[in-house]
Amino acid sequence: MKLLIDTIGWIGSLEVIAAYGLNSYQKIKSDSLLFQLLNLTGGIFLIINTVYYCAYPSAFINVVWVIIASVAIVQFIQKKK
Repeated sequence: MKLLIDTIGWIGSLEVIAAYGLNSYQKIKSDSLLFQLLNLTGGIFLIINTVYYCAYPSAFINVVWVIIASVAIVQFIQKKK
C-alpha cells in the first residue's frame, strides 16, 4: 500500500510541476483545459498522499488547489457552450 501511495504522490507532484513549467515556458496557457486538468489530478493525487501520511497542512493546500482547478474547469466548459 505504501508503494502505491508513494507512486500516486510522485505522479501528482510531476503533474503539478508539469502544469507550472509548461505554463511558465508558454507551452500551455493557464486558462487551457490541459493546465487545469493537470492541476486537478495532481492535486487529488497529492491529497491522497498527504492524508495517508497525516500531512494535513499540505493536504489542505491541495484541497484548495483542487477547488480552484475545479471552478476553472467548470468555467472553461461553460465558455465552450
